[in-house]
Amino acid sequence: MTITRFAPARRPFAEATLLQHRLNSIFDELGWQPETDAPKSSFVPAVDVYEDAQKVLVKLEVPGIKQEDLDVRLENQILTVKGERKFENEEKKQNFHRIERSYGSFTRTFTVPQTVETESVKANYDAGVLTISLAKKAEAKPKQIAIEAGPPAVAAVPAATPAAEVEVK
Repeated sequence: MTITRFAPARRPFAEATLLQHRLNSIFDELGWQPETDAPKSSFVPAVDVYEDAQKVLVKLEVPGIKQEDLDVRLENQILTVKGERKFENEEKKQNFHRIERSYGSFTRTFTVPQTVETESVKANYDAGVLTISLAKKAEAKPKQIAIEAGPPAVAAVPAATPAAEVEVK
């Protein structure tokens, strides 16, 4: 038999209220709102970053975002991309059965390597994909070295002069 302490000053539905508050906070974190509004979850675009011998490429998937709603900045070797996917709420009432697309503003930041030429950054937006091209500095690009055939050329070494003889007593 379990013994429980009697607490006469306790409210009878305190545990139920506490449970309701906890569940509400969970749904708030997931982005659920009342049925009449759109979900408020944040949108984080997928990013691919890769490089070749000439440049570093950053590709962001941002479908449904207008080019004017994107902001790309490079400052102090930090590349920042900001944007917002807005929920288009029409005047007529619609009965949504499911909303899986995320909406909201986003900010992505990337540290740019020192080998990148910050003055020659280009951004292109096509078919919902933002491509940012960061050209590498000339000294950072790999240099092809030609291989010659035959014996290696030896640099002329000056003849050694004999050391002065030291007399030891």
